[in-house]
Amino acid sequence: MKIATWNVNSVKARKDRLLAWLATHEPEIVCLQELKTTDEAFPRQEVEASGYEAIVFGQKTYNGVAILTRMGSSEVKYGMNDEHEDDEARIVSARIANIRILSVYVPNGKATDSDKFIYKLQWLRRLQAYLQREVTPEEPVCLCGDLNIAPDERDVARPEEWKDSVLCVPPVREAFAELIGWGLVDVFRQHHAEGGKYSWWDYRMLGFPKNNGLRIDHVLATRALAEACSHVAIDRNERKGKKPSDHAPVVATFDWNG
Repeated sequence: MKIATWNVNSVKARKDRLLAWLATHEPEIVCLQELKTTDEAFPRQEVEASGYEAIVFGQKTYNGVAILTRMGSSEVKYGMNDEHEDDEARIVSARIANIRILSVYVPNGKATDSDKFIYKLQWLRRLQAYLQREVTPEEPVCLCGDLNIAPDERDVARPEEWKDSVLCVPPVREAFAELIGWGLVDVFRQHHAEGGKYSWWDYRMLGFPKNNGLRIDHVLATRALAEACSHVAIDRNERKGKKPSDHAPVVATFDWNG
Protein backbone atom coordinates (compact mmCIF):
# COMPACT_ATOMS: atom_id res chain seq x y z
CA MET A 1 0.00 0.00 0.00
CA LYS A 2 1.35 3.41 -0.98
CA ILE A 3 0.68 6.49 1.15
CA ALA A 4 1.84 9.78 -0.37
CA THR A 5 1.96 13.39 0.72
CA TRP A 6 2.22 16.36 -1.62
CA ASN A 7 1.94 20.11 -1.17
CA VAL A 8 0.52 20.97 -4.59
CA ASN A 9 0.68 24.76 -4.08
CA SER A 10 -2.75 25.32 -5.73
CA VAL A 11 -4.76 22.34 -6.92
CA LYS A 12 -6.19 24.49 -9.71
CA ALA A 13 -2.74 25.28 -11.10
CA ARG A 14 -1.57 21.69 -10.63
CA LYS A 15 -4.75 19.79 -11.56
CA ASP A 16 -3.42 18.22 -14.77
CA ARG A 17 -0.15 17.26 -13.08
CA LEU A 18 -2.03 15.77 -10.13
CA LEU A 19 -4.33 13.69 -12.32
CA ALA A 20 -1.43 12.45 -14.45
CA TRP A 21 0.57 11.58 -11.33
CA LEU A 22 -2.33 9.63 -9.83
CA ALA A 23 -2.74 7.67 -13.06
CA THR A 24 0.97 6.84 -13.23
CA HIS A 25 1.67 5.93 -9.61
CA GLU A 26 -1.76 4.76 -8.35
CA PRO A 27 -1.15 5.33 -4.63
CA GLU A 28 -3.90 4.06 -2.38
CA ILE A 29 -3.85 7.20 -0.21
CA VAL A 30 -2.67 10.73 -1.03
CA CYS A 31 -2.56 13.61 1.44
CA LEU A 32 -2.59 17.02 -0.26
CA GLN A 33 -1.77 20.41 1.20
CA GLU A 34 -2.04 24.04 0.14
CA LEU A 35 -5.06 23.48 -2.08
CA LYS A 36 -5.75 27.22 -2.24
CA THR A 37 -9.38 26.57 -3.15
CA THR A 38 -12.78 26.02 -1.58
CA ASP A 39 -14.47 22.65 -1.21
CA GLU A 40 -16.86 23.58 -4.01
CA ALA A 41 -14.10 24.51 -6.45
CA PHE A 42 -12.00 21.41 -5.82
CA PRO A 43 -11.84 19.25 -9.01
CA ARG A 44 -13.82 16.48 -7.36
CA GLN A 45 -15.39 15.13 -10.53
CA GLU A 46 -12.04 14.63 -12.26
CA VAL A 47 -10.46 13.10 -9.16
CA GLU A 48 -13.36 10.70 -8.71
CA ALA A 49 -13.14 9.74 -12.39
CA SER A 50 -9.55 8.74 -11.63
CA GLY A 51 -10.84 6.30 -9.03
CA TYR A 52 -10.38 8.36 -5.87
CA GLU A 53 -12.69 9.52 -3.13
CA ALA A 54 -11.81 13.10 -2.16
CA ILE A 55 -12.09 14.27 1.46
CA VAL A 56 -11.58 18.03 1.20
CA PHE A 57 -11.16 20.77 3.78
CA GLY A 58 -10.69 23.79 1.55
CA GLN A 59 -10.14 27.50 1.98
CA LYS A 60 -10.30 30.26 -0.58
CA THR A 61 -6.90 31.64 -1.68
CA TYR A 62 -4.85 30.07 1.15
CA ASN A 63 -4.25 26.77 2.94
CA GLY A 64 -6.59 23.83 2.36
CA VAL A 65 -5.91 20.11 2.87
CA ALA A 66 -7.34 16.92 1.43
CA ILE A 67 -7.12 13.14 1.56
CA LEU A 68 -7.62 11.16 -1.65
CA THR A 69 -8.17 7.43 -1.36
CA ARG A 70 -8.96 4.43 -3.52
CA MET A 71 -10.16 2.63 -0.39
CA GLY A 72 -13.16 3.26 1.81
CA SER A 73 -13.00 5.92 4.53
CA SER A 74 -14.80 6.59 7.79
CA GLU A 75 -14.62 8.83 10.88
CA VAL A 76 -13.74 11.95 8.89
CA LYS A 77 -12.78 14.94 11.05
CA TYR A 78 -12.07 18.51 9.98
CA GLY A 79 -9.86 20.82 12.01
CA MET A 80 -8.64 20.30 15.56
CA ASN A 81 -11.94 21.01 17.30
CA ASP A 82 -10.22 22.52 20.32
CA GLU A 83 -10.86 25.68 22.33
CA HIS A 84 -8.95 27.91 19.88
CA GLU A 85 -10.83 29.98 17.34
CA ASP A 86 -9.11 29.26 14.04
CA ASP A 87 -10.52 29.65 10.54
CA GLU A 88 -7.48 28.23 8.74
CA ALA A 89 -8.01 24.88 6.98
CA ARG A 90 -4.86 22.99 7.97
CA ILE A 91 -5.80 19.50 9.16
CA VAL A 92 -8.20 16.79 8.05
CA SER A 93 -8.25 13.16 9.13
CA ALA A 94 -10.02 9.92 8.29
CA ARG A 95 -9.80 6.23 9.07
CA ILE A 96 -8.69 4.22 6.03
CA ALA A 97 -7.60 0.56 6.04
CA ASN A 98 -7.77 0.71 9.84
CA ILE A 99 -5.20 3.55 9.87
CA ARG A 100 -5.96 7.02 11.19
CA ILE A 101 -4.67 9.20 8.34
CA LEU A 102 -3.97 12.89 8.97
CA SER A 103 -3.20 15.41 6.22
CA VAL A 104 -1.49 18.37 7.88
CA TYR A 105 -0.27 21.76 6.69
CA VAL A 106 1.74 23.44 9.45
CA PRO A 107 1.99 27.26 9.22
CA ASN A 108 5.18 28.51 7.61
CA GLY A 109 5.78 31.21 10.23
CA LYS A 110 7.14 33.84 7.81
CA ALA A 111 9.85 35.30 10.10
CA THR A 112 10.98 34.47 13.64
CA ASP A 113 10.14 37.98 14.88
CA SER A 114 6.59 37.92 13.49
CA ASP A 115 3.16 37.11 14.92
CA LYS A 116 2.94 34.36 12.29
CA PHE A 117 5.85 32.56 13.91
CA ILE A 118 4.12 32.76 17.30
CA TYR A 119 1.04 31.28 15.60
CA LYS A 120 3.18 28.48 14.11
CA LEU A 121 4.56 27.48 17.51
CA GLN A 122 1.09 27.66 19.05
CA TRP A 123 -0.30 25.54 16.21
CA LEU A 124 2.38 22.90 16.73
CA ARG A 125 1.52 22.73 20.44
CA ARG A 126 -2.13 22.31 19.48
CA LEU A 127 -1.19 19.49 17.09
CA GLN A 128 0.64 17.70 19.88
CA ALA A 129 -2.42 18.06 22.12
CA TYR A 130 -4.66 16.88 19.26
CA LEU A 131 -2.68 13.65 18.94
CA GLN A 132 -2.81 13.06 22.68
CA ARG A 133 -6.55 13.64 22.65
CA GLU A 134 -7.61 11.81 19.48
CA VAL A 135 -5.29 8.80 19.08
CA THR A 136 -2.68 6.72 20.89
CA PRO A 137 0.85 5.64 19.88
CA GLU A 138 -0.29 2.01 20.14
CA GLU A 139 -2.71 2.29 17.21
CA PRO A 140 -1.83 2.66 13.51
CA VAL A 141 -1.58 6.39 12.78
CA CYS A 142 -0.01 8.12 9.79
CA LEU A 143 0.54 11.87 9.94
CA CYS A 144 1.45 13.23 6.52
CA GLY A 145 2.09 16.70 5.25
CA ASP A 146 4.08 19.84 4.81
CA LEU A 147 5.24 20.42 8.36
CA ASN A 148 7.45 23.37 7.41
CA ILE A 149 10.24 21.90 9.54
CA ALA A 150 13.62 20.52 8.42
CA PRO A 151 14.39 18.19 11.35
CA ASP A 152 18.19 18.48 11.28
CA GLU A 153 21.14 19.55 9.15
CA ARG A 154 20.94 16.41 7.00
CA ASP A 155 17.67 17.84 5.70
CA VAL A 156 19.13 21.16 4.53
CA ALA A 157 21.41 21.59 1.52
CA ARG A 158 23.01 24.74 2.94
CA PRO A 159 22.63 24.61 6.74
CA GLU A 160 24.47 27.87 7.39
CA GLU A 161 22.26 29.75 4.96
CA TRP A 162 19.02 28.43 6.49
CA LYS A 163 19.92 28.10 10.20
CA ASP A 164 17.99 31.21 11.27
CA SER A 165 14.93 30.53 9.12
CA VAL A 166 11.49 29.58 10.44
CA LEU A 167 12.07 26.11 8.98
CA CYS A 168 15.20 25.33 11.00
CA VAL A 169 15.39 27.29 14.25
CA PRO A 170 15.52 25.29 17.52
CA PRO A 171 11.89 25.84 18.64
CA VAL A 172 10.43 24.22 15.51
CA ARG A 173 12.95 21.39 15.55
CA GLU A 174 12.08 20.79 19.19
CA ALA A 175 8.39 20.65 18.24
CA PHE A 176 9.21 18.02 15.60
CA ALA A 177 11.18 16.05 18.19
CA GLU A 178 8.17 16.18 20.50
CA LEU A 179 6.01 14.59 17.79
CA ILE A 180 8.58 11.82 17.48
CA GLY A 181 8.75 11.54 21.26
CA TRP A 182 4.97 11.11 21.45
CA GLY A 183 5.32 7.93 19.41
CA LEU A 184 5.79 8.73 15.72
CA VAL A 185 8.56 7.49 13.44
CA ASP A 186 9.99 9.51 10.56
CA VAL A 187 9.75 6.70 8.01
CA PHE A 188 11.85 8.54 5.42
CA ARG A 189 14.73 8.85 7.88
CA GLN A 190 14.19 5.20 8.79
CA HIS A 191 15.23 4.29 5.23
CA HIS A 192 17.57 7.21 4.45
CA ALA A 193 19.89 7.97 7.34
CA GLU A 194 22.39 9.64 5.05
CA GLY A 195 20.43 12.85 4.39
CA GLY A 196 20.97 15.08 1.38
CA LYS A 197 17.49 14.42 -0.01
CA TYR A 198 14.96 17.24 -0.21
CA SER A 199 11.26 17.77 -0.88
CA TRP A 200 11.10 21.55 -1.37
CA TRP A 201 13.11 24.02 -3.41
CA ASP A 202 12.41 27.75 -3.65
CA TYR A 203 11.14 28.95 -7.04
CA ARG A 204 13.55 31.86 -6.74
CA MET A 205 17.33 32.00 -7.20
CA LEU A 206 17.40 28.73 -9.19
CA GLY A 207 16.69 26.76 -6.03
CA PHE A 208 15.93 23.48 -7.82
CA PRO A 209 18.71 23.55 -10.47
CA LYS A 210 21.20 24.34 -7.70
CA ASN A 211 19.58 21.72 -5.41
CA ASN A 212 19.31 24.30 -2.63
CA GLY A 213 16.56 22.29 -1.00
CA LEU A 214 15.08 21.28 2.34
CA ARG A 215 13.16 18.23 3.49
CA ILE A 216 10.04 19.70 5.07
CA ASP A 217 7.39 17.26 3.80
CA HIS A 218 7.02 14.21 6.01
CA VAL A 219 5.33 10.86 6.51
CA LEU A 220 5.28 10.06 10.22
CA ALA A 221 3.84 6.78 11.47
CA THR A 222 3.31 5.09 14.80
CA ARG A 223 5.59 2.15 15.50
CA ALA A 224 3.28 -0.67 14.38
CA LEU A 225 2.79 0.98 11.01
CA ALA A 226 6.40 2.14 10.65
CA GLU A 227 7.60 -1.44 11.05
CA ALA A 228 5.54 -2.32 7.97
CA CYS A 229 7.15 0.45 5.88
CA SER A 230 9.34 -1.15 3.21
CA HIS A 231 10.30 1.84 1.06
CA VAL A 232 10.11 5.66 0.98
CA ALA A 233 11.07 7.97 -1.88
CA ILE A 234 10.82 11.61 -2.90
CA ASP A 235 9.58 11.98 -6.47
CA ARG A 236 12.00 14.64 -7.70
CA ASN A 237 10.75 14.24 -11.26
CA GLU A 238 7.49 15.91 -10.28
CA ARG A 239 9.42 19.07 -9.43
CA LYS A 240 10.62 19.25 -13.05
CA GLY A 241 8.86 20.40 -16.20
CA LYS A 242 6.19 22.99 -16.81
CA LYS A 243 4.50 24.72 -13.86
CA PRO A 244 5.53 22.36 -11.04
CA SER A 245 4.71 22.83 -7.40
CA ASP A 246 7.69 23.97 -5.38
CA HIS A 247 7.27 20.70 -3.42
CA ALA A 248 7.81 17.13 -4.60
CA PRO A 249 5.62 14.21 -3.51
CA VAL A 250 6.89 11.88 -0.80
CA VAL A 251 5.70 8.28 -1.23
CA ALA A 252 5.89 5.58 1.45
CA THR A 253 5.14 1.92 0.77
CA PHE A 254 3.70 -0.23 3.54
CA ASP A 255 3.20 -3.98 3.71
CA TRP A 256 -0.17 -3.49 5.34
CA ASN A 257 -3.43 -5.40 5.02
CA GLY A 258 -5.47 -3.40 7.52
